[in-house]
Amino acid sequence: MTQLSKDTKKKLEQISTATVATILFKKGLKNQCIQGVVPLKKGRATLIGEAFTLRYIPAREDLNSIEVFKNPEHPQRVAVETCPKGSVLVIDSRKDARAASAGSILVTRLMVRGAAGIVTDGGFRDAAEITELDFSSYHKTPSAPTNLTLHQALDINVPIACGNVAVFPGDIILGDDDGVMVIPAHLVDEVAEEGANMTLFEEFVMHNVQNGKSIIGLYPLTNNKIKTEFEEWKKDKFN
Repeated sequence: MTQLSKDTKKKLEQISTATVATILFKKGLKNQCIQGVVPLKKGRATLIGEAFTLRYIPAREDLNSIEVFKNPEHPQRVAVETCPKGSVLVIDSRKDARAASAGSILVTRLMVRGAAGIVTDGGFRDAAEITELDFSSYHKTPSAPTNLTLHQALDINVPIACGNVAVFPGDIILGDDDGVMVIPAHLVDEVAEEGANMTLFEEFVMHNVQNGKSIIGLYPLTNNKIKTEFEEWKKDKFN
């Protein structure tokens, strides 16, 4: 996976999920925010990485006993051992947190292997331990039971649904304290450039609002005089 350039990643690191949502909305993409997931620990650096996916289906008891974990080709284990460095493991747990998508041992293994983070629309067991890891992790809610009780791992790195959003392998995942956005891979450079410009403009807006200026004509920017002030502000900022 080589979709994400260093320059684009650097720009994305300064952009919020809210900004990405606005940009994608302008491009006609209205359903790119993974619903119902939260970071186990807030205040971390922005999560950025290419999606590497794992899909669960409803468990069937005759095919999903505890013995399946002895199989070295078990999809959950293979996903953890093959998720590329810098990628985000995104799990389709059918929005069902009654059984865990993974636990602290598997998440720790992902972290040690150099993955950027993990996102599931289900839940994690050992949530308190995962919270303490230096690793970006998002889920719906904590869950104690093993995934075997409800979920059956089936496919690796195929298109999935996560929190009502289509996630394709290689899509760019961006997560912060507000949630997780899915950026189609072919749009990521464009989104990053627009996002950098929007973030700069919003810094200018916030500076003015904090100093008592009305938002009329400022946000959105419709006043020509303020447009000139913005251009001058940018010059001063970068000189």
